[in-house]
Amino acid sequence: MNNKYGALKNIFIDSVEKDSYVDLESTSYNYKLLESSLEKPLKMLLIFGRPGTGKSMLLNKLYHNLKESREIHYFEAPILSEKEFLLRILEAIFLQAVPKNMRVNFDALLRYCQSIKGKKEIVFLLDECQLYTESLMEKIRLLSDTRTIKFVITLHKTDNEEIIAKEHFKTRIWEVIELTNASEYELELYIRKKMIKKGFMEVSNMLRKKDFKYIHSHTLGNFRETNKYLYTIFDIYEYYDEVESHKLSTRKISKKILEMAAIRLGYING
Repeated sequence: MNNKYGALKNIFIDSVEKDSYVDLESTSYNYKLLESSLEKPLKMLLIFGRPGTGKSMLLNKLYHNLKESREIHYFEAPILSEKEFLLRILEAIFLQAVPKNMRVNFDALLRYCQSIKGKKEIVFLLDECQLYTESLMEKIRLLSDTRTIKFVITLHKTDNEEIIAKEHFKTRIWEVIELTNASEYELELYIRKKMIKKGFMEVSNMLRKKDFKYIHSHTLGNFRETNKYLYTIFDIYEYYDEVESHKLSTRKISKKILEMAAIRLGYING
């Protein structure tokens, strides 16, 4: 049997789709900084942060907002094969498919990009760049030097920091946007806005300040962890609503269920 808690938990399925974006003061500031940085003569922009701080969401929003007004391409998943990566770059430049068995001459690609400098600017959004090899990152660096191609890249804060520490990246990444976990106040806004946007005002009102404090104590304001925690909370609510609905309060969120979800996720010991 479907109930409101089943629909509610699905709001918190971790997703980078545009519809899942929640406008907070920090996310709005970072987005505006990113968008304005694209207008500057920068070769590369770096979005830097721990997993779950909203890097992919920011890229996805940028892509959907700008795809009608400029040449912009979003590589949602890392392309680990250098051959496939260069084929995708070539397809984006010429706006047509190329044979999959075609070998891309990288030097010729660089010369072509240099030849159209000032006539064309193409933006590539690359997610999860900590998974790329150093060799491929070097090719990305060289392509950015042509100033025909601009890269916006994301990196996990804890992985491959030595790549951006190298001198050739220090001189090319002229804008660094570091994302952090949400404060307790922002986390409350994040959760409430997600619920209200989908028509669950009454459930949003069931959450009290101490509930948000409790949630933040376990997730530390990490959006991915928060989504996972809220999904689990309402998954448990869905079960009780179907088998023992008379035990559920409609005035406040059950502390017992908050604790059960925390135990299920390993935040606390049972």
